[in-house]
Amino acid sequence: MAKTPKRPFHTASDAEIKSGEVSDVYFARTVQILTHRKDTKRVKAEVYLKSLPEDWRWGVLAGVEEAASLLEGLRVDVLAMDEGTLFEPYQPVLRIEGTYVEWAQYETALLGLLCQASGIATKAARCKKAAGERQVISFGARRMHPSLAPMIERNAFIGGCDGVAVTKSAELIDADPTGTIPHSLVLMVGDTVEALRAFHDVVDTKVRRVALIDTLQDEKFEAIRVAEALGKDLYAVRLDTPSSRRGDFYRIIEEVRWELDLRGFGHVKILASGGIDEYEILNLNPVVDGYGVGTSIANAPVLNFALDIMEIEGRPVAKRGKWSGAKAVYRRRGTSETLVLPEGKKPPGRDGATWEPLLKPLVAAGRIARDLPPPRTLRDFVLDQLTRVPLDTLRRQALRRDF
Repeated sequence: MAKTPKRPFHTASDAEIKSGEVSDVYFARTVQILTHRKDTKRVKAEVYLKSLPEDWRWGVLAGVEEAASLLEGLRVDVLAMDEGTLFEPYQPVLRIEGTYVEWAQYETALLGLLCQASGIATKAARCKKAAGERQVISFGARRMHPSLAPMIERNAFIGGCDGVAVTKSAELIDADPTGTIPHSLVLMVGDTVEALRAFHDVVDTKVRRVALIDTLQDEKFEAIRVAEALGKDLYAVRLDTPSSRRGDFYRIIEEVRWELDLRGFGHVKILASGGIDEYEILNLNPVVDGYGVGTSIANAPVLNFALDIMEIEGRPVAKRGKWSGAKAVYRRRGTSETLVLPEGKKPPGRDGATWEPLLKPLVAAGRIARDLPPPRTLRDFVLDQLTRVPLDTLRRQALRRDF
């Protein structure tokens, strides 16, 4: 008889993470050695990155709430930027101070929380910036381990996505999940229009009627059929055309738009999904009203934060390639202009009145020191900052030629 696995899913529990068990072994060995040496020096260490993935020029900080939970109860003081803050390389996003042996084993988990969450939030923000007022929905939970789905979609939402697809994730952001018809329903029913009618008959009317039109037949003719079947009740059609059949996706969508408008269905919106990222969004914007973005957000590049000691017992010290000494980060109010200065040095101007510190108390003597905003507030914060980000900070591929 086959053995039952010790645990059904290969993930660490909350208790294991909180107790410092998710740690690179050399931290445990370092603690063992320093404890043997009775070394109880206090240190200051900073989290920042030297470069962003690909050719990104800014990142969105996420994972701060989880970082606070991780460090709560330890005898440490932590300063951090607000979750959702846009930042650039060489700007410390978090500083931790305390007796090193008491928190060293938490470095692995702390970086993991910040690196992945920030990568997801940044990719979502790039997609939302590219889409402008068009809707962007996170569809990518199925691309990652299911235990990560709430984390992925929470940070996609913080980064700017308008909605998420997974029920459990939606609970975390206090919203209704978004989604209508999968290909499987069309296949089970045997016809796109019949599947849409079945949805219309059964599902609560508060859910918008969106027809998936690429399952069995040509998208243009399926779009016409579903529009004629539901009329004013049809909110949108969605094209998830597979790459093997896609050809010129822009032209396919343009054709669908033409045929719907010609028949008086101008109210029907067009949504696109399947292999969508910020570059495809920039290309499709002229003919698309909203996007479902999956893999590119869920599988976003992590932001390679590092945590490095900058002071020991008040003495500036750092490894090669790092700037020693604790630092302060200031941003001019209402702008993205940012300064990194030695701790204690004031920014220019009369009393530095036009600058505000970005590193603020997060944990003080082991207690969470500030209110942690809900996801919707964080999302609004990100969207406000994105209004000051030039669109040309998104790397552009060659866009569609006008004919």
